[in-house]
Amino acid sequence: MDYPEVVAEVTAAFNRYEAALNANDVSVLNELFFDSPRTIRYGPAEMLYGHAQIAAYRSARETTDLLRELTRVEITAWSEDFATANCEYRRVNSGRRGRQSQCWMRTADGWRVVSAHVSFLPAQS
Repeated sequence: MDYPEVVAEVTAAFNRYEAALNANDVSVLNELFFDSPRTIRYGPAEMLYGHAQIAAYRSARETTDLLRELTRVEITAWSEDFATANCEYRRVNSGRRGRQSQCWMRTADGWRVVSAHVSFLPAQS
């Protein structure tokens, strides 16, 4: 499981995703999710099945607290064509903390997310 070139490629794709997320660049976010009815994104309050549902969600979601800073990122290449990216983050405006897991697959169009899960951590007292 030593694929440093793959880790570098997925890190670049992940960083592009993160920049698009913070800028609310919906077209790039949609591009980076694999265009398939089998692509899945689970969020704090949503379960989205297929690229069409994910794209519709992106276009209609609330954008007042999107800006976030990453506090930890772990990218692992499991093969030459598959990797995972896991991160912890803090929303800049609200301070709310969360985590995100993504499965990335190499496609003819480049690296794409095929499965993602986003959740918030419980509020700290």
